[in-house]
Amino acid sequence: MFKALVLEQEDKKTLATIRQVATSELPEGDVLIDVDYSSLNYKDGLAITGKGRIVRQFPMVPGVDLTGTVAESSDDRYHVGDKVVLTGWGVGEGHWGGMAEKARLKADWLVPLPTNLDGKQAMMVGTAGLTAMLCVQAIVDAGVTPDAGEIIVTGASGGVGSVAVTLLAQLGYKVAAVTGRAETNGPLLKQLGATTIIDRSVFEEPARPLDKQLWAGAIDTVGSKVLAKVLSQINYNGAVAICGLAGGFDLPTTVMPFILRNVRLQGIDSVMCPFEKRQQAWQRLTELLPASYFEQACREVSLEQVAECAEAITNGQITGRVVIKL
Repeated sequence: MFKALVLEQEDKKTLATIRQVATSELPEGDVLIDVDYSSLNYKDGLAITGKGRIVRQFPMVPGVDLTGTVAESSDDRYHVGDKVVLTGWGVGEGHWGGMAEKARLKADWLVPLPTNLDGKQAMMVGTAGLTAMLCVQAIVDAGVTPDAGEIIVTGASGGVGSVAVTLLAQLGYKVAAVTGRAETNGPLLKQLGATTIIDRSVFEEPARPLDKQLWAGAIDTVGSKVLAKVLSQINYNGAVAICGLAGGFDLPTTVMPFILRNVRLQGIDSVMCPFEKRQQAWQRLTELLPASYFEQACREVSLEQVAECAEAITNGQITGRVVIKL
């Protein structure tokens, strides 16, 4: 038996309870893992609170991220004692996830834990960090160099945003960070490497098709009218990487930025990211993230505190990453 946070549905309401679960209840998979850490992402918050239609079947153990030690394996790629990390692949939605002391997963979903990261640090990075790295790589691949101008990051105080700010700063970019709590989050974002702090309210006004050119590129985690405003301000030949829809999945804009300013809009998905690209991103993260990131951008909680944190993250009240110690 082991401890797990289990989501069940009753009268169309999602109930989250911590209870003992038998190993025999775990879903099928090639590898049994003793989980050391998981993390709380925005998607996890929606699943746990029931505010979003995330969970595809009940009962469900949430947690789209986890890291731990292989306890059993029927796959030659992984052996007992190996340290592994998992992000994405629908885990915590359609397959029991990381908010439990044990997990059984497909070997194809796993990545060996980078040798210079421990389990807690890996979860400080997690899906959010992996997604941020893929977004930053898209900006680099688009040919937007640090001397081209400032890069704007929306939702900068969230998990993806805070890592993106850090990575961009480490690569020599000037970063403008957009946050809904500029007074409280500004100092942290400055420590992470932001050069400019902008209140989110500036980007919630209706956008014109084209506005003054201000940004060489952007990483957007919000979507909707915030993204529309950002697109109207991107420099000629700029690039925008998008990975979130916390503000909505609509896009109230026109094709004008893309045609008249040659702007590239790149969608980023980390859930189904193939192994080679995923492994390369993890390696790049270990090279770029400074020790200071791990010292100031995270809080550690117990499984018993997860429900409260899930409510907070869906209300935009969490800064940085939340790591769950199992």
